[in-house]
Amino acid sequence: MLKTRTFSILLALACTVAAAAPFTPFNDSDVVERLPASASDPSVRRVDSLRKQLAARPDDKALRLEIARRYFDLAMAQGDPRYVGYASAAIAPLAASSANDAQYWVVKGMVQQYSHDFKGALESLARARDLDPQAVEATAWRSAIHMVQANYGEALSECTRLVPNAHPLHALGCTAYVQASTGQLRPAYEALGKALATAEAVPPELAMWIHTRLAEMAIRLQRSAEAEAHFKEALALGVTDQFLLGAYADFLLQQKRPAEVLTLLAGWERSDILLLRLALAARAANDPRAADWASQLRDRFAAASLRGDRLHEQEAARFELDIEGNPKKAVDLATRNYQDQKEPRDAEILMRAALAAKQPRAATPAVAWLRANKYEDPQLAAMAEQITTPGAAR
Repeated sequence: MLKTRTFSILLALACTVAAAAPFTPFNDSDVVERLPASASDPSVRRVDSLRKQLAARPDDKALRLEIARRYFDLAMAQGDPRYVGYASAAIAPLAASSANDAQYWVVKGMVQQYSHDFKGALESLARARDLDPQAVEATAWRSAIHMVQANYGEALSECTRLVPNAHPLHALGCTAYVQASTGQLRPAYEALGKALATAEAVPPELAMWIHTRLAEMAIRLQRSAEAEAHFKEALALGVTDQFLLGAYADFLLQQKRPAEVLTLLAGWERSDILLLRLALAARAANDPRAADWASQLRDRFAAASLRGDRLHEQEAARFELDIEGNPKKAVDLATRNYQDQKEPRDAEILMRAALAAKQPRAATPAVAWLRANKYEDPQLAAMAEQITTPGAAR
């Protein structure tokens, strides 16, 4: 049975912003596009092998679930939402026969959250846990969804449920992530860092997730050297994850080191999340590829808008603000995005766009979130002060 990416569950939600809505083929044999994955990639080779087996055994339920999981992992790692469409197609024939199958409901919930059907995903994951009370994945995904929606009390409750069944560092990391978002940044950072340093036999995906979160906390604590050390530790583990790459790229951009971003993200143009960072880095470094990458993003976002695809509004808002120089359109996108997603990056782009567009009131929800939850971030705090100062940005 497939070993799932249980330990990186909590970061996977941040990777759902992508180039296009998941496309669901009608038949298992449909070929939509030959994706440019390397033939030597063992993950791709394995899923191709499983698809061939499925063609001979279309009623094999376990095989369908394994294929769906592997496709989903590829989507999380590589940022291509079509893999989620393939995952959805793999499990579609199971809907009528899987009412009492916890694993089916976990996979269904994962696919639903990718499409931002958070309510449906929470219900599917709750169904999975009802069927299997010790299901770590269902609980971890529910915590992740609550974090995305800034429901921190509910997220912490899910973290508590992880304690008896998950790896100790997974449960501790989950709790620390909530604490760091609710006024306990320093103690959360120190406790999680100490636990990781003294732990033994930590699975690489779990270690990668924890180092990434520690890096983000260190940035907010203005400990740049520690943040970079955590990013490098995470990268050294060899776990392919576009969220890690995006977070480190943002750090390097803030440090005014765009050339390093171009090296870090070489070959990642397929992911909108990472292509945006490439475009920003190329622009800052006066790289001749900047115009082409911006054009690619412009076309992708325009096509997504025509489809009514709202999976990528945070990135689209940043594109409009930082590359197109269109703050008013950025405000519109960031405002719509914030209705569904309330993570720090969502608040940041809403605040920045509102200030640039001289529409400070548009950022009121983000400022309210920051202050109500005592979220600690000097950059966001400074913007909030500017937004709420009488006469701000008018």
